[in-house]
Amino acid sequence: MSIAHTASAPSPKTLTIMLWLVAIGFFMQTLDATIVNTALPAMAASLGELPLRMQSVVIAYSLTMAVMIPVSGWLADRFGTRRVFMSAIFVFTAGSLLCANAHTLNQLVVFRVVQGFGGAMLLPVGRLAVLRTFPAERYLPALSFVAIPGLIGPLIGPTLGGWLVKIASWHWIFLINVPVGIAGCIATAISMPDSRNPDTAKFDLKGYLLLIVGMVAISFALDGRTEFGIQHATVLVLLILSLACFVAYGLHAVREPQPIFSLDLFKIHTFSVGLLGNLFARIGSGAMPYLIPLLLQVSLGYSAFEAGLMMLPVAAAGMSSKRIVTSIITKYGYRRVLVTNTVLVGLAMASFSLTSVNQPLWLRLVQLALFGGVNSVQFTAMNTLTLKDLGTGGASSGNSLFSLVQMLSMSLGVTIAGALLATFTGLLPRVTQASSLPAFHATFLCVGIITAGSAWIFAQLAPEIRTPAKKTDPSERT
Repeated sequence: MSIAHTASAPSPKTLTIMLWLVAIGFFMQTLDATIVNTALPAMAASLGELPLRMQSVVIAYSLTMAVMIPVSGWLADRFGTRRVFMSAIFVFTAGSLLCANAHTLNQLVVFRVVQGFGGAMLLPVGRLAVLRTFPAERYLPALSFVAIPGLIGPLIGPTLGGWLVKIASWHWIFLINVPVGIAGCIATAISMPDSRNPDTAKFDLKGYLLLIVGMVAISFALDGRTEFGIQHATVLVLLILSLACFVAYGLHAVREPQPIFSLDLFKIHTFSVGLLGNLFARIGSGAMPYLIPLLLQVSLGYSAFEAGLMMLPVAAAGMSSKRIVTSIITKYGYRRVLVTNTVLVGLAMASFSLTSVNQPLWLRLVQLALFGGVNSVQFTAMNTLTLKDLGTGGASSGNSLFSLVQMLSMSLGVTIAGALLATFTGLLPRVTQASSLPAFHATFLCVGIITAGSAWIFAQLAPEIRTPAKKTDPSERT
C-alpha cells in the first residue's frame, strides 16, 4: 500500500511544531471531556434548568466522539492528514465558540455535538500524522510526548472548570479554546506535513451506519425516559433496535471483505475479554467524574471551585498508583489483579453512598484518593491487557475499536448515572432537587454494584497471563 507524503523530508523544526500541534490538540480534546463537570450547576442556573438534568451536555460530546472515531482514519487517508487535522481544529473551535453563546440547554447540546465532531478527529488524525512523518525509531518517543498533555487534560479539567466559573463565568470554559484553536489552524496550515493514501479502500458505510444507529439508539433508550419524557414502549423499541443493529453488524462484518472492525479481533482472548471488561467497568468510571462534582455542589453546598479542588486527590492518587501496576501484574497475573481491583473500585464507588454533610474533610479526601488510586490501577491494567496481543496486523483496527468503546462507555456511564439520579429523585420519599442526598446515595450504590459485577468478565482470563504490553500506545493508557 503506497502512502503519498510531502515532496521533501520535513525539517527538525517542522517536526517539533507538528508534535506540539498534535499534543495541544489532544490536550484540548481530553480537557473538554471533563472541564464541564464542575460547571454544570452554574450552567443550569444560567440556562434556567435543573442541575440534575444537565447530563446531556456531557453525553452529547462523548457520544459524538464515539460516533466519529471509526471514520477519522479513513478521512485522513482520503483527504490528507493536514487538511483533516486543520478542519478538526476549526470545527472544534467553532463548536466551542457556539457553546459559549448558547442560550438554552438544547442549543448547548447541539453545539457540544459540533464540538465533538472536531474533537473526535484530533487524536486519531494527529497520531496518524506522527506515524507517517517520523522514522520508526523515533515513533514511540514522539507518541509519548504527544500523550502527556492528553493525560494532564482530564486531571486538571474539573479544577480549571471550577476556577473559571469562580473568576468569570461558565462561558469561559469554552472561550479559552478559541485563541488556541485559531493559532492551531494557522500553524497547521503553515507547518504540518501532509500525507494521504491514494489506495484508500472504499469506506464501509453500511457497517458504519449500523454501528452508529446502535450506539445512538441505546443511549436514547437509557436517557430518553428522564431527559425527553420518552414513553416506556418507545424505550423498549429503541433497545430492540440497538440490539438488532449490533447483531446485523456482526452478520455484515462476516461477509464484508474490509469491514470497519473485523470480527477476527475477537479471536484474540486478551483483546475480547479486555474490550468487554472496559465497556462495562468504565460505565462506573465514566459516571464518577459527573456524579462527584454534582454531589459536592448540589447536596453538600460546595462552590464550583471548591468542588474542582476536591478532585485533585483523585488525580494525584491516580498518577501515583500507576507506578505499581506493572510489578503487581507481573507478580499476580492479570486475572487476579483485575478481578480483585474491579471489586475494590466498585466498593470505592459504593462508599460514596455513606457521604454525609457532617463527614470530616480529611475522611472525604482519603475517600477520594482511595477511589483515584484503585481506578487508575484499573484503567492501566485493563488497557494493557486489551492491547498486549494485538500485534502489528490488528493494531490499527483494534486501537480504533478500543477508542470507540472507551468513549461509548463514558457516554453510557453519564447516561446511566443521570437516569438513576432522576429515577431516585422521583421514587424516594422526601427527596427533592434541594435535598437530593438520598438520591445520590442510591445512585452511587447502583454504580458500585454495576462496576463490581463486571469483575466476572475478567474472571474468564487464563491465570498465567502476566506480562504487561511492552509497546502499546501511551495515549490509550488513560
